[in-house]
Amino acid sequence: MIRRRSLVLGGLAVAAAAAAGGGGLLYLRTKGGKPLIKIGGPFALSDVDGRTVTDRDLLGKPTLIYFGFTYCPEICPTTLTDIGQWLDRLGPKADRLNVIFITLDPERDTGPQIKRYLANFDPRIRGLTGSVEAVAAAAKAYRIYYRKVPLEAGEYTIDHSTAVYLFDKRGEFVAPIGYGSAPDRAVEQLTALLG
Repeated sequence: MIRRRSLVLGGLAVAAAAAAGGGGLLYLRTKGGKPLIKIGGPFALSDVDGRTVTDRDLLGKPTLIYFGFTYCPEICPTTLTDIGQWLDRLGPKADRLNVIFITLDPERDTGPQIKRYLANFDPRIRGLTGSVEAVAAAAKAYRIYYRKVPLEAGEYTIDHSTAVYLFDKRGEFVAPIGYGSAPDRAVEQLTALLG
């Protein structure tokens, strides 16, 4: 069961996901438990083989979504490794999840680039990319912060949100898993998501 600490303020419940060791993320819910701010929504992107994937294709199964980029030096590979370990700990139940990696760097992260990158992680993680505009629209719908940061010699990196987002089989936001969340806690959240 996902533990939350709640405080009712003027008819709204302020809920913080309790992630051991930090990494909790603050989000607002109404008294009825519905998120106050919509997280998630329509998108149309491409998988690593160029096939169109939309948010509708994910319905019917609980979904884990992580936004990052393949040139990320630390946070993205750490998170994707963690996701693989969570899936391993879930055992066969993990096959009941959609596990999605969406790039925030479509200029460099083509389908073939994402395919090569994800070969280093759990094969159940599906990679998506698209035009700069399509990725920006997806990031906006999912309330993802990201910003291109210039480096030397014309290079750049991407500063971005680090949480993994969980959605139920109807596509409704359930909870985040914060970066650096304790593995037991993350597995507990995924087990609850799967019911």
